[in-house]
Amino acid sequence: QVRLMESGGGLVQPGGSLRLSCAGSGSIRSIYYMAWYRQAPGNQRELVARITSGGSPTYGDFVEGRFTVSRDVAQSTVYLQLNSLKPEDTAVYICNAGVIPTNGPGGDYWGRGTQVTVSS
Repeated sequence: QVRLMESGGGLVQPGGSLRLSCAGSGSIRSIYYMAWYRQAPGNQRELVARITSGGSPTYGDFVEGRFTVSRDVAQSTVYLQLNSLKPEDTAVYICNAGVIPTNGPGGDYWGRGTQVTVSS
């Protein structure tokens, strides 16, 4: 059983920072990418950041240099450093990973999400 578990969300003021974590666990052979998506009520799910097994990052256009994605391969963990947060960043941030399990074919896995709220 493969699991992804997010943590680090919370309430911050505009301009503040948060550090999100997503840890993979269970029957994992390898992870070939990890990513963060976000979704707010009434909005489409959108890509925040994605990082490959080689460490190459991709960011959504709205990030504008404010966020940084990183990965600890040995710990099957991806981080998202959120800086200069804006109210429009308020959303559920959801972890996604391409996982090759110890048994069976690879596929996409999703966490439950962690709430980020930016408000004064």
